[in-house]
Amino acid sequence: MSARAKIQVEHASRVFLGGAVVALDRITLDIYENEIACIVGPSGCGKTTLLRCLDGLVPLSGGAIKIDGQPVTGPPKNVAMVFQHFGLFPWKTVHANTAYGIKLAGLSEQEIAARVARTLKLVGLEGFEKAYPYQLSGGMQQRVGLARALATDPEILLMDEPFASLDAQTREILQEETLRILEEERKTIIFITHSIDEALLLGDRVVVLTARPGRVKEILTVPFPRPRRPSAVRIVPEFGELRSRLWDLLRQEIH
Repeated sequence: MSARAKIQVEHASRVFLGGAVVALDRITLDIYENEIACIVGPSGCGKTTLLRCLDGLVPLSGGAIKIDGQPVTGPPKNVAMVFQHFGLFPWKTVHANTAYGIKLAGLSEQEIAARVARTLKLVGLEGFEKAYPYQLSGGMQQRVGLARALATDPEILLMDEPFASLDAQTREILQEETLRILEEERKTIIFITHSIDEALLLGDRVVVLTARPGRVKEILTVPFPRPRRPSAVRIVPEFGELRSRLWDLLRQEIH
């Protein structure tokens, strides 16, 4: 993880319904280059709203977000999103779904084919290029969603509870796969999750938000070095201590 701030969130606020609902309240946060920052907080605290503001899909009501020192005023070219509910086109094959973003970017057919082949191999879907989403398991569909994001070669990857709808076994497998992939790719990641264990297994730091309106309650540094094996991390005493600390912070915000 670099010491340089890749993303700067400065007193960021977002209100809805003419100010009747305050989703985010003056959040200030630096995300560093090549860091995996996990964000946890009670339901409705503005986690997804923050991610959409970072992606330029929702404008801030106050404050600013900067990437590499430049204000975010619309969807940045170097940012990709992985959604909770896959977001795949059911009428498109795995290849076509993976190629969607880079096709919009105007890459040549040769470059598209090369990137799709490389990315599908990276996420373990080589040989499934012609399959349709309905022919895939939930875990495989989420791999396609990840492949589509990685194919654009983003500098920043925003992940909105990508494993939340998966069964426990598939979720653990994809956590391990994500760690492997991100060790190879080295991206700046913001990963939203409701799972304390997942935040500690994947994150370099864990950002805890308060109940709505969302504010930064505390930021915990995760001390486990990379490369990281989930099975090894879970058995160290520090994991249990951090887990208890995180749960105490969250329990204070659950009403």
